[in-house]
Formats: sequence, structure tokens, C-alpha cells
Amino acid sequence: MAGFPILTDDDVYAQFDYETVVDAMRDAFVERAAGTLEAPPRWYVDAGAGELVFTVGAATGPTNASGFRVYGNYSDSGDDQTQLVAVFDATSGTFEGLLVGHATGGLRTGGIGGVAIDALATADSETLGVLGSGFQARTQVGAASAVREFEEILVYSPTAENRTTFAETVADDVDPPVRAVDEPEPVVRAADALICATDSETPVFDPDWLESGMHVTTIGPRFEDAHELPLEVVDRADVITTDSLPQVDDYDRPYIASGTDRERMVELADVLEKPELGRTSDDDITLFCSVGLAGTEVVLGTRFLEKFAA
Repeated sequence: MAGFPILTDDDVYAQFDYETVVDAMRDAFVERAAGTLEAPPRWYVDAGAGELVFTVGAATGPTNASGFRVYGNYSDSGDDQTQLVAVFDATSGTFEGLLVGHATGGLRTGGIGGVAIDALATADSETLGVLGSGFQARTQVGAASAVREFEEILVYSPTAENRTTFAETVADDVDPPVRAVDEPEPVVRAADALICATDSETPVFDPDWLESGMHVTTIGPRFEDAHELPLEVVDRADVITTDSLPQVDDYDRPYIASGTDRERMVELADVLEKPELGRTSDDDITLFCSVGLAGTEVVLGTRFLEKFAA
């Protein structure tokens, strides 16, 4: 038997709540703003027929944790691909525990999205719109609902069965009613906050559907030659944010925010520290481009180990 705690997805899903996830991610961004979160870009290692992908980070302030997440990127792995999050004490180097599975990585992405909506969406947002019906869309909705009291959640994805099942499943996670919609346009037009969580490499909505005051989060493809978000949205946004500028700049493909748009992009941590860098008017359109801030898996893994590894 291992001499350290090991948490599986079943352990996490049986005990977590979205408030805990969002709080942990907010703490990570506070450390980022304070300069105590080391968060370099991803590290790719050739490994046989594929590669290993590492995100390494250290929160050396109050969290006092360091470590990494690793997963394999193999074309033939299918549903067998898993992830590991290893957590160490950042002062002593003592190994604190291991989290095995997809839960920690997926929930931290959702939690980051929740922090972004809390910082950038209007305080009186009533409708959350969702384009996409996968696991990442579900975590985004859960975290968003932990920071705003939405009156309704509207979801669209191209396959009717998927969006209906998604609405029924997510309804167990959140308080507002969740409704599947047959077309994307009414979702976008009604949304005060819009989450794009698809794997589409072509735009999933018409930029003319956007209204003043909206917040938009994109977590799917975000490159000039492959993007779920219309490029016009980047140009129209009054505020463009991301969780990691170093990761944006490290990509080997042109990012959707380039040129002058890249110059005005700011980190979410800086918006939390200086709100004037974010929304300054209820009419602003705000955009959050989620790329995955390194170290956040370690912060969330630490929180889970503290709460669940009794």
C-alpha cells in the first residue's frame, strides 16, 4: 500500500463542490498577481508514438505547493488516456499525494472560467449561454453558477441528443433551469455571459448576434487558422484577457489575438488585482481566452488532498 494519499476521479466527484473549486482557483490567481505562482508554458516530450505533456507549477505563497500534471498525447489512446497530478510541499519538497484521472484537470479549467466570469461579467447577469455539450462545458457551467445567480441557462450543440442529455445532466449540478435550444442564435442573443466550449475549428456563431455588455469565454480552438470564436469578436471586445500570456506566446501557431489585439490582452490575475483593467462599463464586451495557467492543477490538487484524503 502506498505511503501517500491517492485520489481517483470517484473520490473527487463524490465530495467536491464548485465553490471550493472556484475559491482554489481564485487563490491561485491571487498568488499569480503577487508573483508567488510559478507558471511556465507547457512542456512537450516526445515519447514513442506520441508525446507526454507536462504542466509544471509552484504556488510558493500561502498555498505552499509545487508539482506537475502529466498526460499522454497519443492518437490511439482513445478513452484510455488518463492524467496524473503530483503534489509536493513547496518548502520541504515532501511528496504530499497523487490525483489520478481527469477530474482535477477538468475542474480547474472550469474553476478558472468561473473566476473569469466573476471578474468580467456584469454583476446582474441573468442568462448564461453555452455552446458545446462536453465535459468541459459542464465544468464551466458549474463554476459560473457558483459566482452568479443566473435565472436560466441555455445550451446548444449540433446533436439534439447531446444537448438534451447535457441539459438534463447539468440540471443536477446547478439551481437555475437548464434548457436545450435547437439553434445557436437564440442562445447567443439571450446570453449575458456566453461560454464557447466546442472542438470546432470554424466559428460557431455569427458575431452580429453579440450584444453590448456581454461577456464571452472561449476554451476551444483559438488560433487564426482554427477557431471556434469569430475573429470579429476579438476586434470588437473592449477587454481581452487570458490566464497566461506566456502560454499564449509559446504556441507554435498564430493566436486569435495578434498584433494590436495581442498588445491589449491582459492577464486575469492583473484584472483581479486592478479591476480597472477589466470591465469599466455595463456596455463593454469582455473576452476571456482560457489557455490553462500552469500550477493551477497543483493548487486545486492540494485543496482536494486537504479536504478528501482523510
